[in-house]
Amino acid sequence: MNRLADATSPYLLQHADNPVDWYPWGDEAFARAEAEDKPLLVSVGYSSCHWCHVMAHESFENASTAALMNDLFVNVKVDREERPDVDALTMEATVGMTGSGGWPTTVFMTPDAKPFYAGTYFPPEPRHGMASFADVMRAVAQTWRERRGDVDRQASRIDGALRSVAKAAPSNEPLTASLLTDAARGIARTFEPAFGGFGHAPKFPAASTLEFLLGRGDDDSLAMVAATLDAMAAGGMYDVVGGGFHRYSVDDRWLKPHFEKMLYDNALLASAYLHGWVVTGHERYREVVEETLDYVLRELALPGGGLASAQDADTDGIEGLTYTWTLEEAAAVGLPRGLLEPFEHGRLIVRGELDGGLRAEVLAERARRVQPFRDDKVLASWNGLALAALAEAARRLERADWLAAARGVGEFLLGALSDEAGALLRSQRDGRTSGPAYLDDYANVAHGLMELHVATGELRWLSEARRLALNAIARFGDAEHGGFFLSAGDADARVPRTKELQDTPIPSGNSMLALVLLRLSRIWGDDELERRAVSVFRLVEPAVRRAPGAFAWALRGLELWFGASREIAIVGPADSALARAALAAFQPNAVVAVGPSDDVPLLAGKDLIDGKPAVYVCERFACRRPVTEIGDLADVLS
Repeated sequence: MNRLADATSPYLLQHADNPVDWYPWGDEAFARAEAEDKPLLVSVGYSSCHWCHVMAHESFENASTAALMNDLFVNVKVDREERPDVDALTMEATVGMTGSGGWPTTVFMTPDAKPFYAGTYFPPEPRHGMASFADVMRAVAQTWRERRGDVDRQASRIDGALRSVAKAAPSNEPLTASLLTDAARGIARTFEPAFGGFGHAPKFPAASTLEFLLGRGDDDSLAMVAATLDAMAAGGMYDVVGGGFHRYSVDDRWLKPHFEKMLYDNALLASAYLHGWVVTGHERYREVVEETLDYVLRELALPGGGLASAQDADTDGIEGLTYTWTLEEAAAVGLPRGLLEPFEHGRLIVRGELDGGLRAEVLAERARRVQPFRDDKVLASWNGLALAALAEAARRLERADWLAAARGVGEFLLGALSDEAGALLRSQRDGRTSGPAYLDDYANVAHGLMELHVATGELRWLSEARRLALNAIARFGDAEHGGFFLSAGDADARVPRTKELQDTPIPSGNSMLALVLLRLSRIWGDDELERRAVSVFRLVEPAVRRAPGAFAWALRGLELWFGASREIAIVGPADSALARAALAAFQPNAVVAVGPSDDVPLLAGKDLIDGKPAVYVCERFACRRPVTEIGDLADVLS
């Protein structure tokens, strides 16, 4: 057993019995590399990554390959989900050197943590024009011994390039609403009309893009949303038997998935389908929300209130084995032949509409199979996204069980995933935490707590969201260039501080925090929070013009900033008929606070009217007359 046996990461624990002399990322590994004048081989992946498992089986479990690794390098294994800063470092280096990225990421570093050569998956023997892993290692080691000057120059160049990215100056171009119009046109040009989605195979579910288009609300935007939601829900990437979404589709039709299931995908897509249902009234979208969140709570909920990160793509080393069927297996549970589509190796994918009784029977039979590995670490960032989805869906669909689950997640995040001073922690597993949180943790948790406040009317959650947002500004803010760093100023000095700006596959910490800060600025009347949010938009403006689909959550924030301000103050129970009616429509450009409270500026001085719940609709704190009757809401909300 190597040095990974005490890790908190299930991914690292999967490698604890490898013959490779693995170290976790930390002082011990770098001190040994320095003392022995060896480069480091840093392997980055995650527990549900299919090709990570392949490379582990082919190379890291192979005694002769492990012996070569141990002889030539100091070997470091990193969970990208626990250490997004190291992942950003290694991925940027890999993309810069090879033009593409992916996991596993294989990066060779100097003893002072500067990358000088990188790749992704390497096969055990030469294949498809790729050198074998052993040949790559021997070549790197030879270069290290014989051409140290070249290595040092390459490492310094790459390190300088990585550090310079975070120093990029904000755009001086004016931010105007035309940016949104141009972005919508650019996204429309990538729309794939035959099967929905944006671009061609492999197809990823672009939840942020769908949310931006739903907010636009015009016929063309809604047509793209509906086509995509319909096509994804048909089955394949969407699990019509058990609910929930697999990570992406390898084909254009959303049929053949890469079978891992990630908490973040299911949180974001549940919200997108929920909003699609509110806007269109399409009942299938509501069913997908219910099936997806029921899946999350059935398969990912953990004792204590947190939600697990993912389920593996593989079962017993075979991708999709749990989820696919032979003809004989399908016939035994009554699956009609017309609902089966070919996958691989004679196995079939279920696609189409199952009635409730058949679905329950098929799911029960599938539950008796060996199940995929579950990564049971609780990530603050992804739990924040799930919290937002659960809280809003509970409110809109009147699901008390989901609201209870959302409260449990909120309590977990502010309890077990916070330190004694109230600072967030990145992850927890089996009672042990991995270390300080990153920007996306603070941003997503604050976002989730704001939705929990609206769903419950409890002021605690709104106050905690503001506290975390202010903490994020202090820990991650860049006063000189604007925006926010991924890691805090007192984080690992070996890793360059970067700024994650792209909203793929999930909203970046910058985009999410910008949206949170805008909402808080309008509840508290705080112009400084708005200024901080706008600094993010100035950073992304040039890239938004080039590739709008990669910055769709930032576009959501811009839509709120450009749009007419609407603040909704609700005084009285959050579940009153009046409150529910006031919030029934999809209002992405509205901010909401529920009271009464004189500690929240939007709510200050507002009270019940003759003992009845009241809704105050305001613009920049100038409020219309309070409404106490549902029939009068249309006048103030128009």
